[in-house]
Formats: sequence, structure tokens, C-alpha cells
Amino acid sequence: MITHRRAKWLMSGPPLLFLLVFFAAPSLIMIFTSFRFPGEFGGLAPISIPTGENNGNYGLTIETYQFFFSDIIYLEIFLKSFAIATLTTLLCIIMAYPLALLIARSEKKFRNLMIMLVVLPFASNFLIRIYAWMIILGPESAFSQLINSILAIFGVAPVTLLFSSFAVLIGMVYVHLPFMILPLYTNLEKHDPILLDAAQDLGANGWQRFWYVTWPQSLPGILSGSALVFIPVLGMFAIPDILGGTDDIMIGNLIKDQFLGTRDWPFGSTLSIMLTLTVLCIAGLFSWFARYQTRFL
Repeated sequence: MITHRRAKWLMSGPPLLFLLVFFAAPSLIMIFTSFRFPGEFGGLAPISIPTGENNGNYGLTIETYQFFFSDIIYLEIFLKSFAIATLTTLLCIIMAYPLALLIARSEKKFRNLMIMLVVLPFASNFLIRIYAWMIILGPESAFSQLINSILAIFGVAPVTLLFSSFAVLIGMVYVHLPFMILPLYTNLEKHDPILLDAAQDLGANGWQRFWYVTWPQSLPGILSGSALVFIPVLGMFAIPDILGGTDDIMIGNLIKDQFLGTRDWPFGSTLSIMLTLTVLCIAGLFSWFARYQTRFL
């Protein structure tokens, strides 16, 4: 007969082992790698035995961290990544909220269809969808010609939409918009309509009912969606690589280049650790704000 303690380990053991093998162990390897020296031809230099030639150097160093904090360009790339992630999150909230509210207040027979349309893009490959935006934003596309025709009316010179910050932002919003819609819909669907009726009986107009009833109740959904959008955008590298220009590099691109381009694994690991710590701080901030959100209403 299986005891309660054994049943508990049988249930929690496999997920715990999975987390240890695929999350904890790689993180520890990355932390250890950040204190190593880069190899002469890339990768990692071997950990040496202390001799007179290496002056007791065991192959461990904090030079990568010193280099990171000594050059302001990395701070600028971090700030640029934060700006893009913040703007993407705000645009997703603005675009997702009305749609999620429409789905939540639609008849039940239409909700499943609308939700299916929201998640339908996931049925196609991520890169194919991004490359499709290269066609849409290309200089010969109908969309680009329409934009430039409108700008010409106001005497503005033609602009290049592709390989720009605008293209990166469009791609980010397009890819991550469903991650904002779904948490918002899940939250808005649970709202009790009686509260809106009560507010209307008390003389509240449509805007007051939304601001004082619907909006406060939807904050958990907004925070959940914001975390699901902001954190992945912060480390994204594929979209800036494909749609962006030389000035649109983000921290994810820098990390990828360190591992695959210059093959400076220690510095790439250092950047990854700094990004991980930043993400953990942001996740903690979201969690704290979600817990104490009633204090800010």
C-alpha cells in the first residue's frame, strides 16, 4: 500500500527532477561559465593547474562582470530593450483590451470561434509569420506605397518601413498580442454583470461603470498578460534580426552574437545572467503589484 508520503513524492518527484535537470543544472553551468576565461579560438579556456607560468590562475575570473559594468553601451542596449518591451506591452494592452472585452461579452456560441481565431496564428511556424511581415513592409508592397502616398500629401519624404524600429515593434506586437488577449479574456469572463447593473442603478454612466467596476477587476488579467508579453519581448532576438536594422539590436541579439558569432561564452553567460536577474526582478515586481493592487486603486 502506497503511503501518503510516498504518493507525495511520486506526484512531485518527476516535475522536480525535470526542473533540476533542465532549469537548475543549465543555470548553474551558465553561472560557472561566466567566471571562466574565453578560449583562444572561442568557447572556454581549460581550467589550469596553478604553476609559475599562470601565476596561480585557476581559469576563474570576474573580468566579464567588470567589463560589463565598465562599458555604458551595454546599459544602453538594456535600456533600449526595456523601452521596446514597455512600448510593446502598452500597445498590446490598448489593442487587446477591447477585443477581450468583446469576446467576454459575446454570446457563448460565438466565444469559442473568436478564441480559435485568436490562437489560429500559432498553427503556423513563427519564422514564416515573421518573414510574411517582410513582404508586407517591403518597399514595393501595397502597404508601404500607401503609407508613403499619405506622407507625400503632407510633404514628407518617403520612409523605409522594413529594417527599422517600426518594423520591430510591429513584429513584436503581432507575435505577442494573443498572450495579452487570452489572460484578459479569462479575467473579464468571470466578472459578475450584476455589479454593472448595480452601478447603473446608482446613476453611473458607461465610462464610470467601466472605470470603477470593470477596470479594477481586470487588473489581475492585465498584470498577467503584461508579464507574458514584457518578459519574452525583453529577451527576443529573432524579430530584431529579421525585421530590424543595425541600430535595433536588443539584449537577446547581443547574447546570441556572443555565443554564435564571437564565441565569447563567458561574456555571453554574464549577459544571460544579468538578463535573468532583471527578469526575476520584473517578475517579482509584477507579483508584488498583483498582490497589493488594491492599495493603488
